[in-house]
Amino acid sequence: MVVAILIQTISQVVTKIALNGGINTYVLAFYSYALSSFLLLPFIAFLFHRSQAPPLNFSSICRFFLLAIFGSSGTVLAYVGLDLSSPTMAAALLNLIPAFTFVLALIFRMEIVHFGEKSSQAKVLGTIVSIGGAFVVIFYKGPPIFKNHSSASSYKQVLSLTQSNWVLGGFYLATESFIASLWYIYQASVIKSYPSVMVVVFFQILFSTILSAIFAIIVVADLSAWVLRLDMGLVCIIYQAVVAVVIRFILYTWSVKKAGPLFCTMFKPVGIIFTVIMGALFLGDDFHLGSLVGAVIIVLGFYAVIWGKAKEERKAEARFENLESSCHTAPLLQNKT
Repeated sequence: MVVAILIQTISQVVTKIALNGGINTYVLAFYSYALSSFLLLPFIAFLFHRSQAPPLNFSSICRFFLLAIFGSSGTVLAYVGLDLSSPTMAAALLNLIPAFTFVLALIFRMEIVHFGEKSSQAKVLGTIVSIGGAFVVIFYKGPPIFKNHSSASSYKQVLSLTQSNWVLGGFYLATESFIASLWYIYQASVIKSYPSVMVVVFFQILFSTILSAIFAIIVVADLSAWVLRLDMGLVCIIYQAVVAVVIRFILYTWSVKKAGPLFCTMFKPVGIIFTVIMGALFLGDDFHLGSLVGAVIIVLGFYAVIWGKAKEERKAEARFENLESSCHTAPLLQNKT
């Protein structure tokens, strides 16, 4: 999940540069999904040829299609919001995903909270603390700890924040966070019914390609917008397709399968740390005290949630072992006298 969040953070910066360079938002989404589908096709053909994937049925296809609706609409909203705002804003609003996912997981009974137990208290407080730490990074700057004396680069000028459409961009990004939470919740259900990560990812990307193509054809009337050039737009498409879509989706799906949706979304605030570090190293930004304080708070929140989840798992394992041992020690014939 840490690797996946790093991939997403880099994706936000690269995408922002490409969008400012003139590539169309919807064309970018289509080309990225299309190239991703093409890259995954040989692996899927190999899986089905060797009969290593479960058989497909109509119900599974419908699940993949609904998952693609969540994924593709979230991607388009993220691109539009990023175009209207900045990578920092996008990274900040990613921190809404753990809160949305926690509430949805409670609604769908994927997470159970017993407020009298320390493990549940740790999960709730850890979620709140980690989100709060992320917003400390955004809203509390503080004195500089590391001051970058290099001159402002062209990338920093490209990524300079514009005040126009800032609120609208935030609205798109907040909506994308809610859809991403739905995606995580439904992903857990899909991967449980069809436990093949590669097949789930492929069909999700394939249907996303079809959906984004239909939407782009309707919205983008200028034919010149579909022409690819040897510029940052092409670099962005390749990065999005290979790394930000294929590798990141596989990491997300595998992590949801192993640890559940809430655990995975708890890593979203790490994006703030990566954004600050990348800004200091590559964009000429200073590293401030607020960033350090926020990072420490985020780590404490992570520890609380992970501790709560681990304690719940140990309790579940202990109950299972006690039940199993009682079954082995119980006599086959009870003495009725």
